[in-house]
Amino acid sequence: MKTTTPLAIIVVALGLLSACTEKQNDDGTTANVPEPELPVASQPVETNPANTSYQPAFSGQTRAGGVKTTTPYKVTLFTSALSAPWGITPLPDGRLLVTEKSGMMRIVTTSGTVSAPITGIPAVNAGGQGGLLGVCVSPSFATDRMVYWVFSENVTGGTVTAVAKGKLAAGETAIENATIIYRANPAANSTLHYGGRILFDKTGHLLVSTGERSNLATRPLSQSVSGALGKIVRITTDGAAASGNPTFNGTGALPELFSIGHRNPQGIALHPTTGELWQSEHGPRGGDEINRVLPGANYGWPTITYGIEYGGQTIGSGIQQQNGMEQPVYYWDPVISPSGMTFYQGNRIPEWQNNLFVGALSGQHIARLVIANNKVTGEERLLTSEGQRFRDLTQGTDGALYAITDGGRMYKIDKE
Repeated sequence: MKTTTPLAIIVVALGLLSACTEKQNDDGTTANVPEPELPVASQPVETNPANTSYQPAFSGQTRAGGVKTTTPYKVTLFTSALSAPWGITPLPDGRLLVTEKSGMMRIVTTSGTVSAPITGIPAVNAGGQGGLLGVCVSPSFATDRMVYWVFSENVTGGTVTAVAKGKLAAGETAIENATIIYRANPAANSTLHYGGRILFDKTGHLLVSTGERSNLATRPLSQSVSGALGKIVRITTDGAAASGNPTFNGTGALPELFSIGHRNPQGIALHPTTGELWQSEHGPRGGDEINRVLPGANYGWPTITYGIEYGGQTIGSGIQQQNGMEQPVYYWDPVISPSGMTFYQGNRIPEWQNNLFVGALSGQHIARLVIANNKVTGEERLLTSEGQRFRDLTQGTDGALYAITDGGRMYKIDKE
């Protein structure tokens, strides 16, 4: 990437549009809207050897063909004044609310100015992978000013992934009446694998990802329906189990469970067209996953996995498929360490429409995944020259993508 002013600009040739779909306008009329051609994939972007000889369950499940964006776009270093940011979400007026791992929230303006810390937030345990994690705002934020976030909390017996809410005060310097509404029990003596993403679904309920806390003792709890570790939970804004949740069989099955069998899910996003939940998940040594999350489904960890232990040992029986357990839509081996993610909506960069953008930590890039019929048909790596661990990204109200990194940076990615 070449920097020529404060902007870092990537310029490539213009892409072509083809085909049209009918879209309903606000006034009830319809109009033909162009859809981008699916890109022609070349050799996979991953060229390093895999950690295992495991075979994918279907063609295209890993190492999809490489694609390249053809529309001119630019990358702006929006600010480098953040401190280990972890979550980002847009406010209705275009500004961005950001969490920092240490326990701070800040607002970044449309000019890149970073606010002073927002006070009134419960204390976090910022050790290891913990801290102030994912964040979202109420769909009615313009009137109720409610903020919802995930954090690692010290409790009796260790730490938990907790969910809290509070009102952003009129002066925007404090959260008022912060209340912890949910804890993913049981507690664990660990500072790893909290999961930690949160978003609103289309029904006004909260979807929250939780990790299995990494310990060999807690790892099997991903398969336990009586605990909230290694799960996606669906709760009300008061922390109760949401209506319409799936029913899991088993003694003491928790009513808030939406899906089970996850390892360390640090990314969740709703598909713009189908409304379905998609999720990114850290594997061990190999086996990072992208999942299409269906209510009531079991995603297999630690019974099935495309990874191995960090020391090279087989995990469990060393199997990758089992009846009753879902296959990932996509997996990486070697890992890229996928964290926050978002689907691109709109036509500012038409060929990106409905593509999934995933922040890669160890991979130090943003993965762009082209998806058709719920399968990945192409992969591109963006911002590789920045040398940053990309922690989360979101689409702003202006249609641009905003990405934050562990190194304290925020990038804006938009049409040229």
